[in-house]
Amino acid sequence: MPKTILITGGAGFIGSHVADELLASGYRVRVLDVLSEQVHGPGQKRPDYLAADIELQVGDVRDPDAVRRALDGVDAVYHFAALVGVGQSMYQVGDYVGVNDLGTATLLQALIERPVEKLLVASSMSIYGEGMYLDAHGHEVIIEERSVDRLKAGLWEPASGNGGDLVPIPTPETKTPSLASIYALNKYVQERMCLLIGQAYGIPTVGLRFFNVYGTRQALSNPYTGVLAIFASRLLNGKPPLIFEDGLQRRNFVHVGDVARCCVLALRSDRADGQVFNVSTDEEMTVREAARKLAEAMDKPRLEPGITGKFRVGDIRHCFADIRRARELLGYQPQVALEDGLGELVDWLAGQVAVDRVEVMQRELAARGLSA
Repeated sequence: MPKTILITGGAGFIGSHVADELLASGYRVRVLDVLSEQVHGPGQKRPDYLAADIELQVGDVRDPDAVRRALDGVDAVYHFAALVGVGQSMYQVGDYVGVNDLGTATLLQALIERPVEKLLVASSMSIYGEGMYLDAHGHEVIIEERSVDRLKAGLWEPASGNGGDLVPIPTPETKTPSLASIYALNKYVQERMCLLIGQAYGIPTVGLRFFNVYGTRQALSNPYTGVLAIFASRLLNGKPPLIFEDGLQRRNFVHVGDVARCCVLALRSDRADGQVFNVSTDEEMTVREAARKLAEAMDKPRLEPGITGKFRVGDIRHCFADIRRARELLGYQPQVALEDGLGELVDWLAGQVAVDRVEVMQRELAARGLSA
C-alpha cells in the first residue's frame, strides 16, 4: 500500500508541483487548501492544473476539525499553507499571524494527538533579512538592517562598520535570522514551532527555506507573490516591470521543478531529519537583470524595467543561497537553468490572463507609510 502524504496549501503554486512529484514517485496525495480568492480567484474552484489523482479537501488550516479530517490515514505532512507577502504582512498583521502562526499551531496540536512519520514545513529566505557579506578585510560579517534615513537618501547598499565596501556572498543556513517583516517573523515561528514539537514528540521534522521560486501555476494577479510572476503580469499587460530601489539587488531564482525535487528528497532522506535547508540554485543575478531576461523571453525587450528609486519597509538588499547542505545531505542538484525555466514559463504564460494590480499594491503601501 503506497504511503499517503498530506500537503496543506497543496493546491497552490509550489504545493501542486510537489504533489505531482510525489505522485510520480508512487505516493498517494491529499491536499487541504482553503482556495483563497487572492491566489485562486473567486468561488473556491478546484484548479485545473491539480492532478485528478489528488484528493482535495477544501478547508482552513485554522479549523481543528478540518485538520483532523485531513490527517486521517496520513503518513507524512508537508505544511505549506500560509499567507505570502512581505509588504502585505505589514498591514494585514492579524490575517498573517492568524493563518501562518495559529494555523501552524492548530496543525501541531492535531499532530500531538496523531503523530505522523515525518513533517516538512515551508520556510523562507526572508528570515535571514540581509544576506552574508565580506568586509574590506575579507571577514564574514552579519550586518544590521538598513535604516530608513539611509533609504530615504537613496543609499541602497548596507554600510560597513569598519570602512570599505561590503561584498555580498552566499548565505548559509547558519546565519542568524534577522526578521524585518511580519511575514519573516511568521515563517521563522512556523519553522521553529514545527522543529520544537517534532523533537518533543518524536516526529522527524525538516525546515525548507525557499528562495525566489518561479514557474508555471503562479498566481499572476496577486501583486504580493514571487517577483518574476509580478513582472510577468506587467509584461502580459504591455507594461514594463517596476523595480524598487535601483534594481541592483542580488537574488537567486529557482525553478519550481527543482524545488519539488528537493522537497521529495527531504521526505525520503533520514539525513534531513531535524535540519533546515536552503532550497534554491547557485545562480545569482540582479533583479534588473532577471526582469530583462524575462522581457526578452516574452519577446518584449523594449519594455525596459522601470527603476522607481523608491523603497519598501522590510525589503533587503542582497540575499542569495549557499546550497551546500542540501547537496551534501540530500544529494540535491538544481537541474533547470534560468533560460530554460523562463522558456517553459513563457509557453505557459501564452494561455494566461493576468490582472495587473502592482500599482494598487504600491498605493496601499504608500498610504500606510510602508514605501517611499
